[in-house]
Amino acid sequence: MILVIDDDSAVRSSLSFMLKRAGFEVHTVSTPAEAIQFVRVTEPRLVLMDMNFSLTTTGQEGLVLLKQVKVFYPQVPVILMTAWGSIQLAVEGMKAGAFDFITKPWNNAALLQRIETALKLTAEMNEQKEDAPAETTLLRSNIIGKSPALMNVLNMVGRIAKTNASVLITGESGTGKELIAEAIHMNSPRAKKNFVKVNLGGISQSLFESEMFGHKKGAFTDATADRTGRFEMADKGTIFLDEIGDLDPSCQVKLLRVLQDQTFEVLGDSRPRKTDIRVVSATNADLRKMVSEHSFREDLFYRINLITIHLPALRERKEDIPLLVRYFADKQMKQNGLPPVEFSPDAMQFLMRLPYPGNIRELKNLVERTILMNMKPVLEAADFEAQYQRIDSSREASANLNGLTLEEIERRTILHTLQLHNGNLSQVAIALGISRAALYRRLEKYGISVNS
Repeated sequence: MILVIDDDSAVRSSLSFMLKRAGFEVHTVSTPAEAIQFVRVTEPRLVLMDMNFSLTTTGQEGLVLLKQVKVFYPQVPVILMTAWGSIQLAVEGMKAGAFDFITKPWNNAALLQRIETALKLTAEMNEQKEDAPAETTLLRSNIIGKSPALMNVLNMVGRIAKTNASVLITGESGTGKELIAEAIHMNSPRAKKNFVKVNLGGISQSLFESEMFGHKKGAFTDATADRTGRFEMADKGTIFLDEIGDLDPSCQVKLLRVLQDQTFEVLGDSRPRKTDIRVVSATNADLRKMVSEHSFREDLFYRINLITIHLPALRERKEDIPLLVRYFADKQMKQNGLPPVEFSPDAMQFLMRLPYPGNIRELKNLVERTILMNMKPVLEAADFEAQYQRIDSSREASANLNGLTLEEIERRTILHTLQLHNGNLSQVAIALGISRAALYRRLEKYGISVNS
C-alpha cells in the first residue's frame, strides 16, 4: 500500500493512476489530519507526500506531518514532493528522516524507479541477514583484505548493490574508493552495462557540459564532430563521479538537474534525452563541512548520499597489510617476468608499523619500488627502510614547489632523483616511471648532464 498525501486533486489522481498501472495498491488523502487518521490503523509500505497544505509555502505543515509519520513507522520510507524552487524545503525534510525527494512536475519513469529503490532498499535493510555469507558471493573487484573494518564495508556493498540507491563513498586518498564503486556495479543488476568513471576534479567549468552531456558538431567553435557525453555512455549502467567535492558551484547546479530528472540536453541539440543511471560518487573531502561553508550545494549533497560508505584508512586495518604486500608482489612478478620474492618477518613488521598517509596507494608504491630496486629473493626490513626514507625525502623536496611551472617542477624532480640514485640512470628511470629513452630526452631538454 502506497499512501499519497497531497491537497491537489489533480496530483492525487495522476499519481494514483500511474501507481496502479505499475501494480501498486494506492490510498490517497488530501490533508495531514486524514493522513494521521489513516496511519493510526494502517501501515503503508511507502509514503508520497507534498510539503505544503495551505496558502503559505513554508512547508512547516509538511515537516510536522513527516515527523508524525516517522513516529508511527520509523522504518517506512517517505518520498517528499516539492517545487524546484523549494528544494531547500526538501533538504530540511531529508534531515528530518525523509528517504528521498522529487520535484514537480516529475518524470514518471524516474519517480517509479525511486519508489522501487526505496522499497527494495528498505526491505534489504529490514531483513538484517547477518548470517548471509555476503563475503563468499560478492565479486570483490581486486579488493584485498579480511579485516573486520573492510568486511563491514563489503557487507554493506552486498546489501545495497542490488538497489538503484545513490551511493557516496568517503575516505582518505588512496583507500580504494574506485574499487568499491566497481564492486557496487559488478554486483548490481546493471553489471553487464557500462561502468563510466568521471574524475570531476579534472574537468574544467568550460568543458563540463561537453564532457558530461556531449555536443553536436558545430555547437561551438572547436566542435568539429559529434561527441557522446558520459551520461549517455552510462545509460542503463553506473556512472562513477570521483572527486565530486572538487566540482565547481555552477557545475553542481547542472549536475543536480540531471540527477533529479534523469534527463539532459546535448550541447547544440535542445531535445531532452533520458538516461537511466545509477550514481556512485566519491570524495576525500568533508562534504558536510563544505555544505556549512556554502562551497557545496546542500540539495546536491542529499541527492548523492542516499547511502554513505566510509572506507577505513590503512592504519585502521593493519591486519590486511601482509595480504596486500603479497598481492602487490605477485602482481609485480607476473607483469615483469621476475622471479618469486619473499619477505622476512622483520620486513613485514616494519611495513605494519608505518603510518601510510597515502594509504594503500603508498604501500603499493613502496613494495613495487623496493622489489625493483633490490631484485633479491628475500627482502629485509633494511631494504624497505631505505626506500621509505627516499620517498620521505622526496615528499620534503616537493613540498616547496608552489608557484613553479610544470617544466621547472619536472627539472627539479629529475635532478633530485639523480641525486638520490647517484646518477644511475636505470634506477632513475624506474623511480620516475619512464623509459630510459624518455629520460634521455628530458636530460637533453633541460641541459642536465649525467654527472650533474
